[in-house]
Amino acid sequence: MAILSINNLTKNYGKIKALDNVSFEVPPKTVFGILGPNGSGKTTLLGIVMDILKATGGNYKWQGEESIEAMRKKIGTLLETPNFYAYLSGEDNLKIAARIKGRGEEDIEKVLTTVNLFERRKSKFNTYSLGMKQRLAIASTLLGNPDILVFDEPTNGLDPAGIAEIRVLIQDLNHQGKTIVMASHILDEVEKVCTHVAIIQKGVLKTVGSVNEVLNTSGSDAKDGILIELSAANNQQLKNILEQIPGLIKISETDGGFDIICPENTGAESVNRFCFDKGIVLNKLNVKRKSLETRFLEITGKQSDR
Repeated sequence: MAILSINNLTKNYGKIKALDNVSFEVPPKTVFGILGPNGSGKTTLLGIVMDILKATGGNYKWQGEESIEAMRKKIGTLLETPNFYAYLSGEDNLKIAARIKGRGEEDIEKVLTTVNLFERRKSKFNTYSLGMKQRLAIASTLLGNPDILVFDEPTNGLDPAGIAEIRVLIQDLNHQGKTIVMASHILDEVEKVCTHVAIIQKGVLKTVGSVNEVLNTSGSDAKDGILIELSAANNQQLKNILEQIPGLIKISETDGGFDIICPENTGAESVNRFCFDKGIVLNKLNVKRKSLETRFLEITGKQSDR
């Protein structure tokens, strides 16, 4: 069952359509990035699924439940930076957060360790760096040990070191089995940390899928398949073998090898096995894919939404 199912979600502000019939599903135990320029509707979407905003049309379900109240304890949310008290320690701020939530006070030591702030737990909040403040904010979402985390721009305003810290933390939380839904406009971070992505522009869903699915076409010739570059010690023999691959779309000779375009369901592993079974050992095998930035510009156009 999908963690989150969004069906034809629409949000109007007068004549402005912030969301226009957006539909997608978030698989369990993924890091699902909602990617789009500022003003694309990402924050509006998160506000609706967290029951902060009301949709104009459509609906959503968390693990099949229409009411978010039934799911509240399973979801940790960071939609804006919490109002921590500057002259209280990180530990004391989390005690207040736990009391407000009505749960999780017994988790404070564990979550501080998870976000690598245990050694600074007694330090006042105003002595923390921006990255540490954001990690404390994430720690507050972990109180009560929720299975699902929802973050809006979790690396916004951080320097490169702080961004890297949050990236590693998100990956670690996902490896612990948590599903993470995060909105971001930072393409590089989404590509590095997310397993799945939905791209939204001006309230319209442009594409959705695993990061590999979204990125794994390279060049206009590969629109109907995946582009793989490969070579072997005997390239003439390799060419004869490659031409026998079922469904092969195209083969092109390159400097020292070949580029082939195969059907989406073939994949590099199948090509490698096919060649090996025919007596060819590949010395190069690489699925060529575009950067998320390139795909993003292809999908949304090069003009800013602003």
